[in-house]
Amino acid sequence: MSQGIRASPQSAGLSFLNRQGLTKLDDLRQVEAKYPALLFKQQLTAYLEKIYGMIRDNLKKEISPLLGLCIQAPRTSRASLVKGRAQANAVAQQALIAHWQSIRKSLNSYLNLMKVNNAPPFVVRKVFTQIFSFINVQLFNSLLLRRECCSFSNGEYVKAGLAELEQWCGEATDEYAGSAWDELRHIRQAVGFLVIHQKPKKTLDEVTRDLCPVLSIQQLYRISTMYWDDKYGTHSVSSDVIANMRVMMTEDSNNAVSSSFLLDDDSSIPFTVEDISKSMQQVDVNDIEPPQLIRENSGFGFLLTRKEGSVS
Repeated sequence: MSQGIRASPQSAGLSFLNRQGLTKLDDLRQVEAKYPALLFKQQLTAYLEKIYGMIRDNLKKEISPLLGLCIQAPRTSRASLVKGRAQANAVAQQALIAHWQSIRKSLNSYLNLMKVNNAPPFVVRKVFTQIFSFINVQLFNSLLLRRECCSFSNGEYVKAGLAELEQWCGEATDEYAGSAWDELRHIRQAVGFLVIHQKPKKTLDEVTRDLCPVLSIQQLYRISTMYWDDKYGTHSVSSDVIANMRVMMTEDSNNAVSSSFLLDDDSSIPFTVEDISKSMQQVDVNDIEPPQLIRENSGFGFLLTRKEGSVS
């Protein structure tokens, strides 16, 4: 029995085929997984989770410095203002968009990398869903922690940058981007609050249900009290709305509702082996070119023979 367990999976598979006299993959029947197959499945799962985590975390590290530059509108120098406010704003806008375009470049680079390596679209969608969730957490938390970021003009800058990501999702298509755009709902609604006009006329119900339904009352209170208009000199929501927010926060604290206004980044593996199995499409191995390492290994010669036979 021990010899059977230590037997080469390749030789075991070939002997099985020889005994059954099968020549086509379509003739294979699914058999019950024994210990070697179960062990292989566990190892393959661990390998997939490790590779997935490496891709996701490397992309996070690549875009993190850029996110710090995207959250706050670039300040124009005094010399730039002398040339004219319109020209200065155009230069600042271009500087900001350049950071967002660099993020788009990184997203495209990883998307193309996964496509070239035949990564299942299901896995690709999970990568970008978590990446956009990470972007949402970083930008939203920075916005609520830094008052200088809660200005009207900064809201305009970030809104223009988010439009770059929305365009990227459209170009990547739902097949690969999935629900990534929805992961930005916190920062999108926060920015929507910053740039909306006539805030003093908004009721609490309009703010909580129509404008920012995803944000908690703690988050709304934070952004409402930190907001300042450096462009038109307008004010935030009315003092009555602020007072009602305080009352609601007091009620939440009495009901043991979390008072934290910050978001947490989820670094878990967002799928199971069963999820991947269900999402896999039927693939003809004859259509896939074996990697160089496999082509150079004589032990995998049967793959090349099969491919050459299908071509002829």
